[in-house]
Amino acid sequence: MTYEHTTVLLREAIDSLVTDMHGTYVDATYGRGGHSRLLLSRLSPRARVIALDRDPSAVTAAQALAAADTRFCILHANFAQLRDALVSMGIEKITGLLLDLGVSSPQIDDPARGFSFRFDAPLDMRMDTTRGESAADFLARADERLLSEVIRDYGEERFARQIAKALVARRESGHAVRTTAELSQLVAGAVRTREAGQDPATRTFQALRIHVNAELEALDQVLNDSLDLLAPGARLAVIAFHSLEDRRVKEFIARESREVIDRRAPFASGKPLRLQSIARIKPGAAEVAANPRARSAILRVAQRTEAA
Repeated sequence: MTYEHTTVLLREAIDSLVTDMHGTYVDATYGRGGHSRLLLSRLSPRARVIALDRDPSAVTAAQALAAADTRFCILHANFAQLRDALVSMGIEKITGLLLDLGVSSPQIDDPARGFSFRFDAPLDMRMDTTRGESAADFLARADERLLSEVIRDYGEERFARQIAKALVARRESGHAVRTTAELSQLVAGAVRTREAGQDPATRTFQALRIHVNAELEALDQVLNDSLDLLAPGARLAVIAFHSLEDRRVKEFIARESREVIDRRAPFASGKPLRLQSIARIKPGAAEVAANPRARSAILRVAQRTEAA
């Protein structure tokens, strides 16, 4: 079955990213290729676009583009592995790096992936289905304290302790949670109140997905690596969909956009800033009306300074 995906902030991201039509660009979250295709249309025959995705289905979908355009290649890799991937290709510096964070529409809409409480399916949630621990396997082994911490920290769920306690009690009864419907029903029973219009399980599903895929750790890794990979004048463009991701991106850009002065030597030259913040962009009303999943998106753009 084919699942549709509408690329969010498509033109805004590519308009912000491209500074050299002959350069080498990385789309580190290929998805279904909306950003990569528009990026290629803006570049010269001498340019290169290297795409990564940890989802095997996304990599398979990208093969047609790779066959049709020799400027493009796709790698099955987590963007936390970007530095090693580029080194293996003999690439030291890139002209631009794009990150479109979070889960894609095809992943959400495919019941077999277990990302959504809208369908009853095995509780998997792995972006890379070839490796790692599923959400169900994590729930089957984690103690109450770890469950509570994950749901609280990654889901910003105020009833995390009650949900963790209910998960452990069910597991100890011999009926560990294994499906999306079972988890959704358990959370609904443990959460006393919820914001209007939001399913009680929303925050718990988000928390488990982030934990299972180590999303925030991978984001920290690629942001830090980008400082060495981006050439002077190169752009970093990151689209985030929830506060945990966006806060990390915002703080990273702010930290690297400040000149650091050593207070022990106030008259010495400060550590030069390594990034310059360029833009913060949100979807317009028309895009949100056409694609409600865009409503929480924020695009942040920064440029590597010439002092690199």
